[in-house]
Amino acid sequence: MDTVHRQPPPVALAAVIGIVIVAFQALLVPLFAGPASHLAPRDLPVVVAGPAPATAAIVDRLRTAEPGGFDVGTVADAAAADQAIRDREAYAAFVVGPDGLALHTASGASPTVAALLTQAVQQLAPAGTTVNVVDVVPTDPDDPRGAGFASGFLPLALTSLLAGLAFALAVRRRGARLAGLVGYAALAGLVGAAVLQFWLGILPGTYLDNAGAIALLALAVSAATTGLGAVLGRVGLVLAALLIFLVGNALSGIPAAPELLPQPWGAFGQLLPIGAGGTLLRSVAYFDGAGATGAWFVLGAWAVAGLVLVALRRGERPVLAYAEESPREAVHKLGDSAAE
Repeated sequence: MDTVHRQPPPVALAAVIGIVIVAFQALLVPLFAGPASHLAPRDLPVVVAGPAPATAAIVDRLRTAEPGGFDVGTVADAAAADQAIRDREAYAAFVVGPDGLALHTASGASPTVAALLTQAVQQLAPAGTTVNVVDVVPTDPDDPRGAGFASGFLPLALTSLLAGLAFALAVRRRGARLAGLVGYAALAGLVGAAVLQFWLGILPGTYLDNAGAIALLALAVSAATTGLGAVLGRVGLVLAALLIFLVGNALSGIPAAPELLPQPWGAFGQLLPIGAGGTLLRSVAYFDGAGATGAWFVLGAWAVAGLVLVALRRGERPVLAYAEESPREAVHKLGDSAAE
């Protein structure tokens, strides 16, 4: 004899919904506000260039002024320092020359880091002297503060998540899902790069390189979302939204830099698609791809894993179909299809 399941009273249901959402809010606010409110250098790569006695003094002052804040290296001269910046081996260089101390920055890597170091360098210079600041890799002239890059990245991630949800919810056959994911990613890359580069004018670099970076981000996010949905059903889609989008966006470091976030969260964010995608696009657009190897591997791993999950899953009813059934029926049918 089947057990009759009674729905909770409307007032109780409303109370539960309100409590659950407020609890979720209590977790979500610190996730975003916590890292942003504790920005500070944490093993931030910088180099010091110049004569040995002078550079040694600068290195000591950097290490003592902010213990654990800087990963300091030394190079021979200003040319080597600038090359280290262009190769994304350092965010900035403190150069000691005949005219005193100069700071070489790369606002293209992070306007926030460039501004932070520009303020801090005055404490390293002798009293009464002015430090010359040289921006070796500046941001795009139409996006001097880098706000357009950071703001324009969120829609790329959001639409890729929505695409992954749509393929999982509405498309039945795995072949159609795979073709849709690859086609979507290619189109998203071409259109996204065109909008950022030609329409808004806030993204420098080569168009096809930028499009390739955005396409890989789109494929990583959408394929991982669809793959989790194909294997875990609605639970997988919720997991994808929480981990890939919400957590990934909060820990991406795109508005500032991963090395400014509390650790190990800044490093963890680079293992998620949004953080790796931001690093990849910045490297491709501003640094001819330098420093992007890790980001390529991370995005590629997410994309391949998602496509494999979709490919291994035999054709079944799309997740959307289960929404029309009772929770018990949906669980049984998801379990039955998983056992096939």
